Amino acid sequence: MNAPKVLVVDDSATSSLFISKALRKAGYFVITAADGKEGLSKAFQERPHCLILDVVLPGMSGFGVCRHLRAMDPQRNLSIIMVSSKNTPLDQTWGLRQGADRYLTKPFTEDALLQTVQEVLIEHMRSHS
Repeated sequence: MNAPKVLVVDDSATSSLFISKALRKAGYFVITAADGKEGLSKAFQERPHCLILDVVLPGMSGFGVCRHLRAMDPQRNLSIIMVSSKNTPLDQTWGLRQGADRYLTKPFTEDALLQTVQEVLIEHMRSHS
């Protein structure tokens, strides 16, 4: 079986590198994008299994990207994990209402990231089998 494909959309090079390295080390195939428009484009071109999406992005916010993807994917074929330093309960609730499967607050550990990715991929397999 091919490695699950994960798209990381984050405008912070440091954050994107941390996430990408952790995922690659765990055996995932990783694609990156630095803003919302590029993230949308790559999501449609690459058809990833999971999207790790920063909330604060130049141009289109992560919330906007999430809403757009969910409107185009009502069957929820793509698992979406929003990541942000915005950590109030309101921010988290808003992210989930936009269609995210999980909301992970920065900073997070490599283990927390990998566990969250694994959980959403397992849930996706169960709900689509």
